[in-house]
Amino acid sequence: MHERSSVGELAERLRRELDRYPPGGKLPSSRALVERFRVSPVTVSRALAHLAAEGLVVTRPGAGAFRARPREAAAPAGDTSWQEVALSADGAADLVPRSVDASGVLVSLAAPPPEVIEFNGGYLHPSLQPERAMSAALARAGRRPGAWGRPPMEGLPELREWFARSIGGPGGTVTAAEVLVTAGGQSALTTALRALAPPGAPVLVESPTYPGMLAIARAAGLRPVPVPVDADGLRPELLADAFRATGARVLVCQPLFQNPTGAVLVPERRGEVLRIAREAGAFVVEDDFVRRLVHEDAGPLPRPLAADDPDGVVVHVCSLTKATSPSFRVSALAARGPVLERLRAIQVVDTFFVPRPLQEAALELVGSPAWPRHLRAISAELKARRDAMTAALRLRLPELALPHVPSGGYHLWLRLPEGMAETALTAAALRAGVAITPGRPYFSAEPPAAHVRLSFAAVAGTGEIAEGVRRLREACDEALGGNRST
Repeated sequence: MHERSSVGELAERLRRELDRYPPGGKLPSSRALVERFRVSPVTVSRALAHLAAEGLVVTRPGAGAFRARPREAAAPAGDTSWQEVALSADGAADLVPRSVDASGVLVSLAAPPPEVIEFNGGYLHPSLQPERAMSAALARAGRRPGAWGRPPMEGLPELREWFARSIGGPGGTVTAAEVLVTAGGQSALTTALRALAPPGAPVLVESPTYPGMLAIARAAGLRPVPVPVDADGLRPELLADAFRATGARVLVCQPLFQNPTGAVLVPERRGEVLRIAREAGAFVVEDDFVRRLVHEDAGPLPRPLAADDPDGVVVHVCSLTKATSPSFRVSALAARGPVLERLRAIQVVDTFFVPRPLQEAALELVGSPAWPRHLRAISAELKARRDAMTAALRLRLPELALPHVPSGGYHLWLRLPEGMAETALTAAALRAGVAITPGRPYFSAEPPAAHVRLSFAAVAGTGEIAEGVRRLREACDEALGGNRST
């Protein structure tokens, strides 16, 4: 947060001073700016990059930064209104309209304004990311012979082997030949749904569930059908009913620390889910997205469903991104049987392959002593943050129901009291200086109640959590007051 605000402040000061220089005139050197403003070279570099992106400054390697020359007059604006007809007509024959709504995803991707506490983030705060280890891994990867060459389409063999061991365990129930390296979990889910269901088909989803997956399904012309989740995970009896009623051939679920409820599928339901799907002739897409964000007090974790599936029912998705950085987009798809070739073909058509330097860096990272140290550190820190947020909420906001405290992941799922609207609370919270995530986008049909999701991973620390909950108290008072007045 501090680095981001320093960059913005320096960019604004340099922007105000640009009139001192003629068009094409050279600005002071980076070293001079570092000394004058008492900031780091990285801050200077990023501030100049901001001005360059705005077209105010031109940077030339080895020469410095220069004030940009005036732009030529912009060409007259065209008339793009014809596209409304073309885009609408294009889907007229679709059984299910292919609407692309990214709003549920952007809530956790977009950076909030400065000084707003980020309770809506979907990734680790920079202070929790293994930046030094990732940088070292990338540097070592760049020195590997052939690092910039074309990788195998399925991914580097050593990386596929590592993913296979992490999914199937030491018993080797998943082999490297059954793994594809993909560019992040979102990309892997997109590939899986495109491979398994034709446009217009129903796809069973947990309710509530990850909005990004709902967006993928709808963009592919699929029809999400909700199956409720309780404290023990997906409800098998309702799953069986949904398969019978819809004829669906795909279920997407998150058995471990489900998003957003945090529920873990209990042992007695794991076999039931696989049995019901197998009898329906359906695939289970297992989104194992936060296994590496387990909390210190969690105890032994259940194995992935894919590890106990000899029949190829499960298509497994896992990723390194959540435990590292939003830009470290390396993940895996694991499947067995003929479906693997279809998954591979779709990935090759869509993306060719994951860039080799990133795969090499992933190998360097997970094979280094820094990797287990990092996982231990975030395990302890996430528990501390979860406990801090839980305690603060129970003290200041007891009217927000917290039915389940997860032992993994990075968020809490809260039910709002009767009479408090999600939209009113979300808007009031932002005015109070805290960004939260409304619950409505997590439901594919009408929600049973109003909810919000609060993340404790994207903030600077427990002090910011306490301040954020204090601000949320103010927002709740405002939202309830507004509702009473109406």
